[in-house]
Amino acid sequence: MQIAIVVFDGVDELDAVAPFEVFDNARQAGADLDVRLCTLAADEITASHGLRIGVDDRLDDLDPDLLVVPGGQWGARGETGAWAEAEDGDLPEAIARLHERGVDLAAVCTGGMLLARAGVTDGRRATTHASARDELEASGAELVDARVVDDGDVVTAGGVTAGLDLAFHLVGREFGDEVAATVATRMEYDPVEAAVYR
Repeated sequence: MQIAIVVFDGVDELDAVAPFEVFDNARQAGADLDVRLCTLAADEITASHGLRIGVDDRLDDLDPDLLVVPGGQWGARGETGAWAEAEDGDLPEAIARLHERGVDLAAVCTGGMLLARAGVTDGRRATTHASARDELEASGAELVDARVVDDGDVVTAGGVTAGLDLAFHLVGREFGDEVAATVATRMEYDPVEAAVYR
């Protein structure tokens, strides 16, 4: 299974890096997966708290089974972050194209708003960061008040740290509870599985 996590200027660091670490630990625990950070075009991005991340892969060069879309800076309505990506339109178009091709989608925090802008949450159960829930509902999604919402081929999570629970949920769903438990022990984290809405 190939997992692509798409990053962009203004992305929240934890939204992207936390799932990356869970997935790579799952790989080390025996899960047949490959996880990559990618961008639409840039070689390096600057995340919301100033962390610079070098990226080797372009989304168009990958053939992912799962695309993870982090959020960041939605409420700032600035020149970087999820809002800027939504307004630019290229990332939502790429998300919609991949979903039409059969790629599963997952979103962390306001990455859910990028899925909404792509039209993939219309009429679907979803969640996002608390500050954007009204906008998600207004976009046509069926808002669910949960930390992680599993709607089959579209899985969304609430704010920042919920990305850990989203990743653990997906590891358990795709590779089994034993692998997820091994990763949880290694990372000394107790996933909030009870917070997953299916």
